Amino acid sequence: MFDAVKVKDQCVEWIKEFFEENGKGCNAVVGISGGKDSSIVAALCVEALGKDRVIGVLMPQGEQHDIDKAYLLVNHLGIKHYVVNIKSTVDAILSAFPENLPITDMTRINLPPRIRMSTLYAVSQSLNGRVANTCNLSEDWVGYSTRYGDSVGDFSPMSNLTVTEVKQIGRVLGLPDELVDKVPIDGLCGKTDEENLGFTYAELDVYIRTGFIEDPAKKELIDRKHKANLFKLQLMPCFKPEF
Repeated sequence: MFDAVKVKDQCVEWIKEFFEENGKGCNAVVGISGGKDSSIVAALCVEALGKDRVIGVLMPQGEQHDIDKAYLLVNHLGIKHYVVNIKSTVDAILSAFPENLPITDMTRINLPPRIRMSTLYAVSQSLNGRVANTCNLSEDWVGYSTRYGDSVGDFSPMSNLTVTEVKQIGRVLGLPDELVDKVPIDGLCGKTDEENLGFTYAELDVYIRTGFIEDPAKKELIDRKHKANLFKLQLMPCFKPEF
């Protein structure tokens, strides 16, 4: 049985050790969306480092309908935060495309998270920071992230924890239920994660941990997504010349 208190404590110690070895005295910089993942990572960092060493960065693209949840989180934790609206940057890049260069739906969807990650690293360099990755195992398993966007960072507290486990840790951390239980929306195309994926996180998490899933079609879909997106979790292939 998953022991959320034990794993939370282990994760907090791991964060402390990471900063001792890779940035003693540095700050944790966390992109705050208002969803459970960024909320829980920020809360873990606060417990590990203290609230004075955790910096939240809110990065709406124009108007963000649920930004109140992001403010709820930073106020609940009492951490310093900054708001950097990325709309003008995204618009400027897309408007700079020549007329004969097509802008696909996937281009529009994946550009903002890449701009957000560049923003996080700019803030991090300005404030002596280390960037937190906020992905979880469930998302990573099926490639539900943007390469060189939300899939990267300097340290990753939750990449080996499923959504189900992450939510249990959120409750142990004492986060408001409306953050832990917030329906995950990708923030890119307006659909929920589960609508985009074609299966629920509950189904996926059981399959990851036990190998069981009742619906053969969903098993095939998960396996196909996992195989197709493994490259996102691997280092960039490099040619090795023979001398």
